Amino acid sequence: MGNQASGPVVSLPKLHVAVLMGGWASERPVSLMSGEGVAKALESRGHRVTRIDMDRQVAARLAEAAPDVVFNALHGVPGEDGTVQGMMDLMGIPYTHSGLATSVIAIDKELTKHALVPHGVPMPGGRIVKSEELFQADPLARPYVLKPVNEGSSVGVAIVTDQSNYGNPIRRDARGPWQEFEQLLAEPYIRGRELTTAVLGDRALLVTELVPKSGFYDFDAKYTDGMTEHVCPAQIPPEIEKLCLEYALQAHRLLGCRGTSRSDFRWDDEQGEEGLFLLETNTQPGMTPLSLVPEQARHCGIDYAELVEIVIEDALVHFGKLERPA
Repeated sequence: MGNQASGPVVSLPKLHVAVLMGGWASERPVSLMSGEGVAKALESRGHRVTRIDMDRQVAARLAEAAPDVVFNALHGVPGEDGTVQGMMDLMGIPYTHSGLATSVIAIDKELTKHALVPHGVPMPGGRIVKSEELFQADPLARPYVLKPVNEGSSVGVAIVTDQSNYGNPIRRDARGPWQEFEQLLAEPYIRGRELTTAVLGDRALLVTELVPKSGFYDFDAKYTDGMTEHVCPAQIPPEIEKLCLEYALQAHRLLGCRGTSRSDFRWDDEQGEEGLFLLETNTQPGMTPLSLVPEQARHCGIDYAELVEIVIEDALVHFGKLERPA
């Protein structure tokens, strides 16, 4: 097993926390579930909570609420890409998770590669392509993956194979991310297993293997109970576990993540260590009942409410509102 978090004792003062959730991104339903879970956990610990379903008046609503800290439970754009972070920086409101610069880089899969690959973190090759080009010819040899450059939760991912019903070349009328996005990231398809590692504070927790009951680990598989088996901790060789923990922590540090992050991997188990690739690092991973960070924390002896308070404590320390415990 990986680094075991002992469950740091969090003794926060009673706070007024605004939980920012919802918004208008494709991941809105997930964000609402995450936010409600966080809000209930905070209330169970005696904190005062203001729930804010983000709209265009979010700055005015935050100013009116005047919280001690914001728990950012938004997923996707504009809550995870630096936009909301910049707004709260201007307003002088402490908030959880990563800051503006980190958020801008980490949500963009191409920028993430530029930040991590030169430091030895293996990521798939590939290139940015205009969706219009896909109707002329394949950008890579099949099989390959097409994904939006700055979406999460496997939103808009297509695996293009010789057997796929997209056509060859891809037909304009075939349903896929090329109908929603002007440009996409094309990457070689990596066969094998789906692994993920959470980082909390400055500690990589565990490795979980995700085994979809059918197809691949897409949006529905992630957030529909029973569609994916979570093997936690993953039954993988010790050297692969060690690499996942090291790469996840390295990505967290290189990108400048705060609070918690989650790095997702593909591992071609026929290739050993050479078959492990980091796909992306999520700066605001889900906090729903099916989410992976709470599950890994629980295996390490940290319950859900304590996890929420640890993330808030990290934010308050970063913004100089609290001294880190000795």
